[in-house]
Amino acid sequence: MSSVADKLAKKSSRQTSAKQVRLRLVYIDFWSAVKLSFLASVALAIVTVVSFFLIYMVVQTTGLIARVDEFFRSFSENGVSITEFVGLPQVMAFAAVVAILNLIVVTVLGAVVAGIYNLAVKVTGGLLVGFTSN
Repeated sequence: MSSVADKLAKKSSRQTSAKQVRLRLVYIDFWSAVKLSFLASVALAIVTVVSFFLIYMVVQTTGLIARVDEFFRSFSENGVSITEFVGLPQVMAFAAVVAILNLIVVTVLGAVVAGIYNLAVKVTGGLLVGFTSN
């Protein structure tokens, strides 16, 4: 009736003041991995939208868009303006599209990584993790 903890305690010949535990990760729940990757991708989507907004505001405030607009107007005969294509609504729409695509891709990648890990555990035996109580 010896448990794994008893075997590990007998294995250790030296006495330590801290308890040590060795655990083996042999399975990742698929739906938990999907939920966690979805939450991480939601956070990434929020960061993406906010960073697009902040970068646009900095570029707009510094006058870089106006300079680029002048530069392109000097070369174009029709007087095409960059500000027609690079306004705040267009930038935020692009940020939303990028955020939604990242949301889908990161969620799917989390599920794929969990599935690949669960398949690889059958060959490798899992990941050995050690903990101590210091």
